[in-house]
Amino acid sequence: MSALIVEVEKYVFSLLSEKLHSNYLYHNLAHTQRVVEKTKEISESIEIAKIDAENIEIAAWFHDTGFTKGVENHEEKSVEIAVEFLKTHNISEDRLQAISSLILATKMNYVPKNVLEEILRDADAAHLASKDFFNFNALLRKEWEFVLNETYKNKEWIALNLSFFTEKHRYYTDFALKNWSKAKEKNLSKILKNQKKLKKDNRKFKQKEEALNLKKNKSIAPERGVETMFRVALRNHITLSDIADTKANILLSVNAIIVSLALSSLLPKLDNPSNSHLFVPTIIFIVFTVISIVLSILATRPNVTEGKFTKEDVANKKVNLLFFGNFHQMKLEDFEWGITEMMQDRDYLYGSLTKDLYFLGLVLNRKYKILRITYTVFMTGIILSVFAFAFSFYFQEVVV
Repeated sequence: MSALIVEVEKYVFSLLSEKLHSNYLYHNLAHTQRVVEKTKEISESIEIAKIDAENIEIAAWFHDTGFTKGVENHEEKSVEIAVEFLKTHNISEDRLQAISSLILATKMNYVPKNVLEEILRDADAAHLASKDFFNFNALLRKEWEFVLNETYKNKEWIALNLSFFTEKHRYYTDFALKNWSKAKEKNLSKILKNQKKLKKDNRKFKQKEEALNLKKNKSIAPERGVETMFRVALRNHITLSDIADTKANILLSVNAIIVSLALSSLLPKLDNPSNSHLFVPTIIFIVFTVISIVLSILATRPNVTEGKFTKEDVANKKVNLLFFGNFHQMKLEDFEWGITEMMQDRDYLYGSLTKDLYFLGLVLNRKYKILRITYTVFMTGIILSVFAFAFSFYFQEVVV
């Protein structure tokens, strides 16, 4: 992976994590990561120039970043964001034009003009052949409801999907045609079956709808789209937490090595009067390094809670049973009773999931704030130390 790709990935990851509205349940970071993965998969099956493969991967990362500025003309906005970022990395005008054209090729109903555009369009529509297609489809339906204020009945949604499958979409690359066509046809077949059920027995369908609505009101089971939304959101939070812990561990290891080397190599030399000019720079160096170590530890240090709850807490919905810190000291039968009570109450269940997501967000906010301070301290310490050592050596030569 090139250095440019690494920088692009970091930038887009940060942009979509911080700037993209939560209403985008489908066109989010997870979707972008899937498109990048599929783009690389197709590119590796075709003999294309290395720079073309890099261009198309960059386009895949940026192709939906425009949603951070709104849904209207988001492809053009994605191009603006990509060009603004890439110009800071001295990318040539020819490459900027090539990447911009690739991003614009993801527009609805666009017909690709070359193999690179075909690769990106196929990667962007890989979900049509996915085993999780109906989960993705449910997220897209909810997203349109939230973002575009477009609500579809089941019959209308099925008709819309059939039209897209049969009239508006096709795979272009040999790789996609060979590996994804059958899976896409299976999903199309399932959509057709759903349509036949609607036409065959509309009355029975309405009864099922009423039954589902009744179950929803009684909180027997969460609706699939909402369940997927929580799953994706929680997974993204956990991924961000893992990244924060990894960064903290890297800083901790680097600073620990620096302190070890300073203690073993630098400090013993300070006993010599001829090295007295190194005392202040060394102290600055070690102090900032130790502060970075302490902050890295604080960023990853876990908090331990009491781990007990009462039946009154469950009755009043005051305890979140989905977090281990609230039940790790409870007996199994008490915990099973609490979980059963929660599953029978839709508001309690969704409320617990919401609280879990919220408090994960608070933990992430704390971690990343401390990490930002740690990186600033580490950077400041390195810069000050270098200047201090340089000044000391210069002053020593002047004195001599």
